[in-house]
Amino acid sequence: MKAETLKDISLFSSLKSETLRHLDAVAVKRSYPKNTILMSEGDRSDQLYAILDGKIKVVVMDPEGREIVVNLMGPGDCFGEIAMIDGEARSATIVTMEPTQVMTIGRADFTPILNSNPDLMQHLLKLLARKVRASTSMVESLAFENVYARLIRLLTNLARPKGNLLVVEERLTHQDIANMIGSSREGVSRMLKALSSGGYISIDQKRISIKGKLPRAF
Repeated sequence: MKAETLKDISLFSSLKSETLRHLDAVAVKRSYPKNTILMSEGDRSDQLYAILDGKIKVVVMDPEGREIVVNLMGPGDCFGEIAMIDGEARSATIVTMEPTQVMTIGRADFTPILNSNPDLMQHLLKLLARKVRASTSMVESLAFENVYARLIRLLTNLARPKGNLLVVEERLTHQDIANMIGSSREGVSRMLKALSSGGYISIDQKRISIKGKLPRAF
């Protein structure tokens, strides 16, 4: 792995070439197939993970043992930083959604680099702040919005411009979506069918395209 490719990782984007080479020297690159559990909630580990290629989902279990997807991540994203910093158990389970390549760096190697690079420290703090805000937003959504409103929020947040459309590139199953909005697979299927029949979205091989402003209610 070339050190310069580490600049594609948001946490390392502002680092100097010398620091990137140092990180590259201590990093370990691994590849995993789809549906691999990279870590489980409650595990103890001091590794920081950076995604080089592929996608992962971050999941937790509710008291009834149902899976709740709290985040999706792709190339350039990092995870595992909280447990790496405080040494406590992992707060979520990480599962690959497709063949995925990650880079890992242990706390013993990462801490000296972090302590000697204020820019890296600032980026790490901003990363953690964004994740706290996202978690707060998710809790508010689950507490105060109905299921349909949560579906609209999810599609809007995931969609990216592509030509004249907004497209959700992640190929999510109805169960994936249900796990992300606290609904049932059947409920998600009905809502997506209604949106498709109304001409608001189209679905092709699990890729959702948004054709216009989504209705706030049916």
